[in-house]
Amino acid sequence: MQSFSNRITQLFHIEYPIIQAGMIWTSGWKLASAVSNAGGLGLIGSGSMYPDVLREHIQKCKKATSKPFGVNVPLLYPDIEQHIQIIIEEKVPIVFTSAGNPKTWTAKLKEQGIVVVHVVSSSKFAKKSEEAGCDAVVAEGFEAGGHNGREETTTFVLIPAVRQAVNIPVIAAGGIATGRQMFAAMALGADGVQVGSRFVCTPEASNHQSFKDAIIHSNEGDTMLSMKKTVPVRLLKNHFFEEVKNLEDKGASAEDLNRLLGRGRAKKGMFEGDLDNGELEIGQVSALIKEIKPAADVVAEIWRDFTQAVQHPF
Repeated sequence: MQSFSNRITQLFHIEYPIIQAGMIWTSGWKLASAVSNAGGLGLIGSGSMYPDVLREHIQKCKKATSKPFGVNVPLLYPDIEQHIQIIIEEKVPIVFTSAGNPKTWTAKLKEQGIVVVHVVSSSKFAKKSEEAGCDAVVAEGFEAGGHNGREETTTFVLIPAVRQAVNIPVIAAGGIATGRQMFAAMALGADGVQVGSRFVCTPEASNHQSFKDAIIHSNEGDTMLSMKKTVPVRLLKNHFFEEVKNLEDKGASAEDLNRLLGRGRAKKGMFEGDLDNGELEIGQVSALIKEIKPAADVVAEIWRDFTQAVQHPF
C-alpha cells in the first residue's frame, strides 16, 4: 500500500493516519504491535492494568514492533502517578490522555520529549487541550464506544466544530470503522482517525471471544449511552444495561448507580465474557462489524477503501 503524509503521520512517524484506540480489557501489546506493524499507530490501553502489568505490556510491545506505539492513560486512574513514571522510564514515545484535565500531566510528559494527545468531546475542551500544550486532540463523537460526552454531540457536528476551534491536528473518533467513514471524517476537517470498535473484533484483541461474537451479531439500536450521572458510557444492551436503565428511569442518584456498577463489571463482561451481568462497552458502529479478522487486515481494508473513496467519492 502506498504511504501517505500529513500532520498526523508526521507527528507520530507512521505510514497511515489510522490510530487504534487504547481500550480497557482489549488493547494489550499484541493488538498495539500488530496495528503499528501494519502502518498505523497502536495504543496500549492502560486503564485496566496494574502498574506492573502496564510495564510488562510496554516491554513486550517493544519486542514485537520496531515502529512507534503509544499508551492511552485515563487520568481518573487511581495509580496514575505510577503509570506516568513507568511510561517515562520505558521511554514510550506517545501518550493519549483521557477522562480528566490535560493540564495535569501534559507539561511533565512533554518535558520528557513525549508526544501528548488528549481525547475530548467538545470544542471547549479541545481549546483547553491546545492551551495545555497538547500536540493534537482526539475529537470523539457521541457514537463512540466506552466513555462518552454528556453533551451527546455527534461526530459529524463535533469534527468541524473542533477543527474551527483549534490549530493543532484533529483526530476524529466515534462511528468510524470503514474507509468511507474515514473519508467523511477527513472531509469534515480531521487529520486522522481513531478506530476502536472495529479492532475489538480481531484475534489480537485481548477481550473475550463471547464479547466479539456478541458484537458481530449486534444490529442498529443495540447500543445506548447510559450512566450519564456518573461517567457516561455506551453499552451493548444486556441484563446489566436493563438494570441500569430501570434505575435511571426511577431517577436514581449517582450513588445508586455506582452501587449497582460495583467493582469489576467491565472485566466481567468484556474480558471474562459474562454477557448477562457484565458491562459491554462498544460503539454504534458495531452494527456494521460482521467478522473477526486480523488487525493488519483491518488497517489495510480501511486504507484501501479510503483511497478508493478519495479517487471515486460518488
